[in-house]
Amino acid sequence: MESIHLTDRAVIAAQIGRAPRGLLGVPVRCSYGYPQVLRVRPVLGEEPFPTVYWLSCPHLVRAIDRLEAEGWIPRLERRMAGDARLRAAMNEAHGRYVRERWATLAAEERARLEALGRSLGLHERGIGGIADRRWLKCLHLHVAHELADGNPIGRIVRGMIPSLECPPDGVRCTALGGGASDGIEAGDR
Repeated sequence: MESIHLTDRAVIAAQIGRAPRGLLGVPVRCSYGYPQVLRVRPVLGEEPFPTVYWLSCPHLVRAIDRLEAEGWIPRLERRMAGDARLRAAMNEAHGRYVRERWATLAAEERARLEALGRSLGLHERGIGGIADRRWLKCLHLHVAHELADGNPIGRIVRGMIPSLECPPDGVRCTALGGGASDGIEAGDR
């Protein structure tokens, strides 16, 4: 995973409407060099944060917003209910997500969460904190996971989006924070 550049922070803040919290890196960028998916800490302070991958690309967010508004969450839930292979693949994706989320934490953090009784959700809840894996919380989560690590629902949704990035004459992030990454590493500040 790439480190976080100074320009990335400005672009990400403009993409999501606030300074990013718990930002670990940018695992996926568009061909223009802008962040599409963020990797975030699974714990903020002492509170579990169920999202590991955060979709930040305004182009993708808007496209997925439209799909959700068209009712694709319940449609995909029905598809998953009727397709044992898709359910099994989703369960595997949830399992990978849970393991990755837990492995991101230092041993001291894990021990502290367990002592506070706050680790159970990180062990049991899947992508985006989903408790009942028959349901889909948000398609943005699944596309972010698909782009970063692989997710069967995210793959289906990705296939419904005409383009995974802005057209060359309409790059949204250029107006958000300037050019692509400036080469200054987060640790160099």
